[in-house]
Amino acid sequence: MTSSQPAVTAPHATAPGVCPVQHGSPIGPDGPRIPLHGSEFAADPHGAYDGMRRQYGSVIPIELAPGVPATLIIGYNTALRILNDPDHFPADPRTWQKDIPADCPVKPMMEWYPNALRNAGAVHARYRQAYVASIDGIDLHALHATVEKIAIPLINSFCEAGSADLVTQYAFPLVFEVLNQMVGCSTELGQRVATGMAMLFDTVEAARGMEMLSAALMELIALRRAEPGDDVTSRLAHHPAKLDDEEMLCQLISFYGAGIEPQQNLITNTLLLMLTDDRFGGHVLGGSLSTRDALDEVLFNDPPMANFSITYPRQPILIDNTWLPAHQPVLISLAACNNDPAVRGGDRTGNRSHLAWGAGPHACPARSVAYLVVQDAIDQLLDALPELELAVPAAELGWRPGPFHRAMAALPVVFPPSPPLHLG
Repeated sequence: MTSSQPAVTAPHATAPGVCPVQHGSPIGPDGPRIPLHGSEFAADPHGAYDGMRRQYGSVIPIELAPGVPATLIIGYNTALRILNDPDHFPADPRTWQKDIPADCPVKPMMEWYPNALRNAGAVHARYRQAYVASIDGIDLHALHATVEKIAIPLINSFCEAGSADLVTQYAFPLVFEVLNQMVGCSTELGQRVATGMAMLFDTVEAARGMEMLSAALMELIALRRAEPGDDVTSRLAHHPAKLDDEEMLCQLISFYGAGIEPQQNLITNTLLLMLTDDRFGGHVLGGSLSTRDALDEVLFNDPPMANFSITYPRQPILIDNTWLPAHQPVLISLAACNNDPAVRGGDRTGNRSHLAWGAGPHACPARSVAYLVVQDAIDQLLDALPELELAVPAAELGWRPGPFHRAMAALPVVFPPSPPLHLG
């Protein structure tokens, strides 16, 4: 595994009162790095970010997986500079990945694909146009009915029991079935997609997860080329960009990747806030703030993709008095940047200036879709079970390890047993 680039020499003269520039990577190629891949970080990421800020400032030397160095940006303004400068910070990882072993657990999430997320310039524009068009064709009015149609049978599957795990019994199956319907995918194919995607995000058997995911989506692509419908896959397949099968596959992987894990986590993280914060009422429906307020607060404080928006500088570049090496990953900590003391302050109710959707040319094009799905999923559940409570103290909830996401392992709840609902 390669380490950081050799140190880059900068002028030695330093003006009075100005901090000297650090050379090479944030603390040099052989210095210690903060691991983001273990259970300790997952248990208390905000404590970790605070410690990083005290020790290093806004540019942090991290390890994404054993032996995989990277830099984490935790300053809001610094992040905006990077996200809006694709010329110096392209998202193309091909030089980086040459020296990364095939079995590296984070490689499948980070390596190059022919999609909008991992390209720049004219190639990025071609993919982005097809991707955005496929999403813009989603009927948001019809999507309300789709979420309700999927949510009610899920609620009915546990409402009489008086208890449930909202990760496995509600958020996860709801999100992936909504996505299946958006892309025109059968439940059987969608289950294979969801399983493969979960393996990728957890960086456990990631290569096998990618194989499972790809095989299922190639079946879907062949079907929708032959039998187009009103769905994301059909719009991609028949877009003027004329994407080939591999390009189609990679756009769909991006769509599922941006949909399953982040939306599931946003549902559960928002429910956790609403069940534990008095501003939303002891019984959720009695609170003074809305579901949308809770969503925006979670997008600030605990965004479902905590560390992402990965770029790979083309050459060594000076950022906040630190030289970043060429071709080494630079991640934006969306969670830490949103909570940067330099920009945070006061009541942020209704404030949507967070970076949870990214920024710049790679900003998420599906935020309206995601807001609708997540808000409707939460409202359907709380309308049906308004006396929902946590089954364990919040401090006992477990968080899944992984450098990219902020994800609960389970969200156990209890409530008075209720009779099944009826679809309207």
